[in-house]
Amino acid sequence: MCDDLSKHYHEILVGLGENPEREGLLDTPKRAAKAMQYLCNGYEKNLDEIVNGALFESSSDEMVIVRDIELYSLCEHHMLPFIGKAHVAYIPTGKVLGLSKVARIVDMYARRLQIQENLTRQIADAVQTVTGAAGVAVVIEAKHMCMMMRGVEKQNSVMTSSAMLGAFRKSGTTRQEFLQLIRSH
Repeated sequence: MCDDLSKHYHEILVGLGENPEREGLLDTPKRAAKAMQYLCNGYEKNLDEIVNGALFESSSDEMVIVRDIELYSLCEHHMLPFIGKAHVAYIPTGKVLGLSKVARIVDMYARRLQIQENLTRQIADAVQTVTGAAGVAVVIEAKHMCMMMRGVEKQNSVMTSSAMLGAFRKSGTTRQEFLQLIRSH
């Protein structure tokens, strides 16, 4: 696959009017192909492998929040990066998820061609599926290079998206507690 991608990047350079044979670009198609494979490695992963049994018995029924999980993704419209952070919360019902698994779930979905709205929902659905939680909340804040480097060129814009499931959707108080806790830095 890397050879195929490398050939395509070679053609992209030609299409841009560049000379892929010049010294600075000789290995660029190969490097770009490897970079793209890395940036999109979420397609090679699945939820069962990510969680890997890291679900633990717990009597806790209070909100669990993992805040400020950095994420890097590529928008599916322009294949340009969007960079930001995710805040993920759930209310356990007898089991808690290993802490690093929350970040790994974020990474798995972020490392696919995405739009932020879908990414937010995919993370929430995955945490819900794995934990059977009473509720799941995800907020993502990100800067999109497709808005910063091209088009309207707005350097300071930040997109915020949210997904609220279960108790976070039904209870305004629960939702407010989550939103207040992720804002209190």
